Amino acid sequence: MSNFFSWTGGHGPSAGEPPPKRLHLAMQGGGAHGAFTWGVLDRLLEDGRIAIGDLSGASAGAINAVMLADGLLRGGRDEARKRLADFWRAASIGGKLPELQRHVIERLFRAGPVMQHWLNTVSTMGGMFSPSNLNPLQINPLKPIIERFADFAALRADSSRRIFISATNVHTGDLRIFHREEISAEAVMASACLPLLFSAVEIDGVPYWDGGYVGNPPLLPFLDHDDADLLIVQIYPPLRATTPHSPREIMNRASEISFNAPLLAELRAIETIRRRAAGGGKPPSLRLHRIALEDLDESLDSVGRLHNGYEYFDKLRQLGEAAARRFLVMHYDAIGLRGTLNER
Repeated sequence: MSNFFSWTGGHGPSAGEPPPKRLHLAMQGGGAHGAFTWGVLDRLLEDGRIAIGDLSGASAGAINAVMLADGLLRGGRDEARKRLADFWRAASIGGKLPELQRHVIERLFRAGPVMQHWLNTVSTMGGMFSPSNLNPLQINPLKPIIERFADFAALRADSSRRIFISATNVHTGDLRIFHREEISAEAVMASACLPLLFSAVEIDGVPYWDGGYVGNPPLLPFLDHDDADLLIVQIYPPLRATTPHSPREIMNRASEISFNAPLLAELRAIETIRRRAAGGGKPPSLRLHRIALEDLDESLDSVGRLHNGYEYFDKLRQLGEAAARRFLVMHYDAIGLRGTLNER
């Protein structure tokens, strides 16, 4: 009970009110569309009925996880909301960064899944794209921004909340999960390292690329939670009702499928574990929920991934807030009782 208020990041419930329901969060990466997750988090933090538990994330999801955890640790809900808003403002075109860092961070958000897929295609055809071509000065603007907003020493020392950040081992192609005790600005940079924009981030002599390739986001670390609820914030749409035909549509959907593949693999693994455990023994009691970025209009879809203006980020934030509001209206009562992953 001593850590209860650190979960909520605020004051206890008023007399007669039920205690907040605890939600663990797993946040997908997806370039500029991580601003959608910002909106989801902002709404959950504003709602006093939700207590934020443990966190996992890949790429932009890892950044959001660190900003959220740092804000909760330093000043509770209000500080976490401010920390997220300040980060996305700083990362936008209107943010106050030195010119060279601004140039690279614009490339970072423009090199979202669609651009990344295009660059991979061109490279396969014989193009000569590499970090030295696209980012000749090897500037990674994430590190000074992340270090400005997050106290990693304090996060590593905070035992009230677990954090899991994914990265891809370049040599083996395997998933590396950085736990809270290992979190640093370098670990977050590794999780968000787009290989055609930045050189691999080396940690203890091992090179890492974007975590979205293999753990987007990590779910399996939550299986040891007993009687718990995990909310997945999914940036890549889980369903498209139409078949893509144009090159841009095909490229966009292929990218979505690729970056959703690790998530679907972990969901299948959890389901397999449950089925096998049901035959003898106690199945995992993890209840799964989802908020997904869906039904985007043209201005916010594949072409929209190439923008990093604050107005665009704010539109995504508003979509995230609305999606979280719908989730709470439809599924708040289910939290603590049953999963709602496939309910719409």
